[in-house]
Amino acid sequence: QLQPVESGGRLVQAGGSLRLSCAASRNMFAGSTMAWYRQPPGKQREVVARILYRGDAGYDDSVKGRFTISRDNAKNTLSLQMDRLQPEDTAVYYCNTYPPLRNSWGQGTQVTVSS
Repeated sequence: QLQPVESGGRLVQAGGSLRLSCAASRNMFAGSTMAWYRQPPGKQREVVARILYRGDAGYDDSVKGRFTISRDNAKNTLSLQMDRLQPEDTAVYYCNTYPPLRNSWGQGTQVTVSS
């Protein structure tokens, strides 16, 4: 099973926006609930947002109203639009199924928000 490939992270100022992308294998993506996770420095990985195959989405309270998760089922890609970024959003961001497959974590993409 191929690991997903996350991209789009970089250094951004507080209040700015970023769009993250994840390319996953068809086996992983098809029919699955997908999610974005993040791991802040020194903390455990946490789920940020998840989306059902048909498109219904749910968000952690910390990002509700600022982040938007979306998916393209034809291309097996997952996206996360992040607006009004805050320093506490600094983390490595990962995509995986929800709940996560243990052996399907990619390298992640680093998002750093400066104050």
